[in-house]
Amino acid sequence: MTQTPLAAAPAPAPAAPVTAPVTTRARTALRALAIVACLPYIVLKAAWVSGSHLGIPDGSSLLDHRTTMIVANSGSVLMDGAVVVIALLLTQAWGRRVPAWLLVLPMWVATGLLLPIMAGYPLQLLVQALGGEITSSAESTRPFLDQWVFAVVYTGFIIQGLALGTLFALYAKDRWGHLWRGALRDLPASPTAPALRACAVAASLTALIPGTMHLLWATGSTAGLNPALIAESNSGSHVVDAVDVLFAAAVAGVLLLAFRRNSALPLRVPLALAWGGSGAVGCWGGWMGLAALSSVDDLAHRPTPAAVLTYAVQMLVGTLVLALGTYFLAERAAGTRPPSGLRA
Repeated sequence: MTQTPLAAAPAPAPAAPVTAPVTTRARTALRALAIVACLPYIVLKAAWVSGSHLGIPDGSSLLDHRTTMIVANSGSVLMDGAVVVIALLLTQAWGRRVPAWLLVLPMWVATGLLLPIMAGYPLQLLVQALGGEITSSAESTRPFLDQWVFAVVYTGFIIQGLALGTLFALYAKDRWGHLWRGALRDLPASPTAPALRACAVAASLTALIPGTMHLLWATGSTAGLNPALIAESNSGSHVVDAVDVLFAAAVAGVLLLAFRRNSALPLRVPLALAWGGSGAVGCWGGWMGLAALSSVDDLAHRPTPAAVLTYAVQMLVGTLVLALGTYFLAERAAGTRPPSGLRA
């Protein structure tokens, strides 16, 4: 039997480099900053659960359903408490032994919930400074929360996002950084490429549904909005919807992974776009969907079919892109590179 020379097969992803100790002075400071930034939110929520009306004006809708408020605020306290656990995990030696999914999944959720606030709230303040209105007419007749509450809580969220995001980026670079070295053109051929392309196209086309709806709302359309949201529509809400459009577009980062061609674009760019876009779209879709379902008994706040569809599709898109990214990195980590040109 004769054997023709093997075609040059792409090398598998390089082994993970030896890294410096996880906990450094800078990381310790970032950990402390992330934890301290959680305290105002946790204290406020705990006060509300215990019956305090701190920051809640008389007549607020938050006072209408005591049991619902207790359950919702208790859940959000646990979510912010998870930030403390993640901050510790990212800066301790034992955190390197945690299974990847046990860290990545809650970090994806945290990224998805914090990114829109980090982008949207400063833009709302800018719009307000330029003369725009971010307080709805509905709030003037029945206020929801004192304005200082939003300033304190959202500032805390932004600090959390910056500190926790930096810690995670450093941790991910130490543990998995070898998986996204190089450019798109350096990626080897893969037998799963056709499936990745088909799923990436499906996810991106599906993302057009929520993207289109948020674009309509950002430009002032009231299509698909209930009476309460129409009354609350203003410059501030338009900014939020515009940010949602940008995150829906970021989901298309998965297309760059699927149709890599000969691009010199660093691999970390489409991965970051897909990570942030899928988290913001999927997690906020889930959050808004839960909020909508809790309002079914209130005719003015009852979600419209268009809104329910938008939030459901957002969750679908976010989950699909997360699954695609997970499979892509798992395949790369395993070094699955089938040799080509082999002949007996």
